[in-house]
Amino acid sequence: MLTSLPRLVVRRVVPLLVPVLLAGCLASTQQEVQMGQSYAAQLNRQLPLITDPEVQRYITVLGDSLASVADDRNLDWHFYVVDSPEINAFAVPGGFIYVNRGLIERSATMSELAGVLGHEIGHVTNRHSMKQMRKGQVANIGVTAGCIVFPNACRTPGADVLINAGGALAFSKFSRDDERQADEVGVKVMVRAGIDPNGIPAMFRTLDAERKNRPGALEGFFASHPMPADRVDDTQQMIRAVDPAIHAAIPL
Repeated sequence: MLTSLPRLVVRRVVPLLVPVLLAGCLASTQQEVQMGQSYAAQLNRQLPLITDPEVQRYITVLGDSLASVADDRNLDWHFYVVDSPEINAFAVPGGFIYVNRGLIERSATMSELAGVLGHEIGHVTNRHSMKQMRKGQVANIGVTAGCIVFPNACRTPGADVLINAGGALAFSKFSRDDERQADEVGVKVMVRAGIDPNGIPAMFRTLDAERKNRPGALEGFFASHPMPADRVDDTQQMIRAVDPAIHAAIPL
């Protein structure tokens, strides 16, 4: 499984990236969607996705409620649950969001899970991965893809593959500014969807506690999603900036 993924990514996705990288410009929405579709197709054949209709319906309804108020590009959004105990979530350009079962199990409330989805939606709407590609951050794309999706397998040859996907199509760590922008989108779409945005800082506190209790357990997540100590305070400040009348109308 691990050895086949890089070949598939190279054969299917890299040809779509080449003209964009050579041009040194940001891909069009159509190109972004094409790249995302191709990469997501490979991921969906490799990842142990949960196909239970109720689980899929829940994540899709929740995700769509946020994505529908995210931007005006009319992307066709797709939401998937990966059957992995690892705490992680990641986005593929073009509107493909993946969240691990382990992260869902750590979510104490629906708003915490919504905060994760809103954040990943923010990476897509801000086109963070596409901008990284424009900067040329796609070296060794095939090998890196396999190690991002299967990091434990990369570290321990022959070991059982534990899915711990840690990034999007650019395979690069998001900057602090990227994370802040994604958090801002997360807060905005949750407010617009009528979901309590306090789920975002609440989830950060959960993740931080998990990191302290189980060092290394969130290695994949924090490898691509840096979490400075003030991120909880930053998102709480974003929430306080919301019109009090609008915030008061959101059910807690």
